[in-house]
Amino acid sequence: MAFDLTTSATYLSSLLARGFARAFQERTASLGFLPGQFPVLVALWAEDGLTQRQLVDRLDIEQATMANTLARMERDGLIERRPHPSDKRAQLLFLTERASAMQPEAEAAARAAEDAMFGGFRRFERELLLEYMRWLVENARKLDEDPQSVPGPISERKQIPV
Repeated sequence: MAFDLTTSATYLSSLLARGFARAFQERTASLGFLPGQFPVLVALWAEDGLTQRQLVDRLDIEQATMANTLARMERDGLIERRPHPSDKRAQLLFLTERASAMQPEAEAAARAAEDAMFGGFRRFERELLLEYMRWLVENARKLDEDPQSVPGPISERKQIPV
């Protein structure tokens, strides 16, 4: 039997991620940031002056990816780096006035993109899907930590004697 992509969560999730990113980018293009920079903006809107390490930990983004994202954000005038007062190796990241000012419009764009993607869903369906997505993300984290932590097919599980 051939593999059916329409029943593959892996394939469908990649299409879904692209769809959300596209819907979001269409609504934020005039603001001057990329969808991948939005989580950093959200974290700094909540608490300005974090280190790169704190952002990596809070957002669960790879160190190299975060470094590239921050370099581009600095180049584009969204963040500025300042020396850490007690750690000479670290820098604190602060939003520029421009990035701070775009918060209401960026958050509205994120809500509008989600509303468009959830078109036709009833409220409880949307909430249920989000709960399932959080569950899948947690399973993915567990797999990163210990590939054996999430059981495979029943045929691969240890049989418990009765």
